[in-house]
Amino acid sequence: MKARYVLGILTIIVFVVWGATAFFKTTVQYVSIREAAASRRVVQVMGRIDVDRVRYDVENTRLLFDVYDPEADDKLSADRLSVVYYGVVPGNFEQATSVVLKGKPGEGGLFVAEQILVKCPSKYQGGGKPEYQDIRKRDTAAGAPGRT
Repeated sequence: MKARYVLGILTIIVFVVWGATAFFKTTVQYVSIREAAASRRVVQVMGRIDVDRVRYDVENTRLLFDVYDPEADDKLSADRLSVVYYGVVPGNFEQATSVVLKGKPGEGGLFVAEQILVKCPSKYQGGGKPEYQDIRKRDTAAGAPGRT
């Protein structure tokens, strides 16, 4: 009877370890630009597009561009990543403010993007006016007396 319990517990442990290993191999980690440049596995990184450094090679269907740290104060001193993407230019790439890249570093110091998620400014955002969910705050901000 004890041998069955031991065998059952060992079987469960093996499957839990196997499942956890498979799960962690398939997850893609979000990293900073500096960590993405040094990574050895597929990662996701967010960056602002340097519009002055965008080039598309039509013959090889290759998009080359640079991204920099979206939280940096100065674009020139920010951490940068040179990116290559093989395929058709994603829709709305020209209007994009930033991108999320999924890929890993390749030869020549280029980050080879497997996927690009384009982040565009929303056409539904107002012209700089704050939006309030609480109607009393909205009325007070607009100069109207608050409701009680």
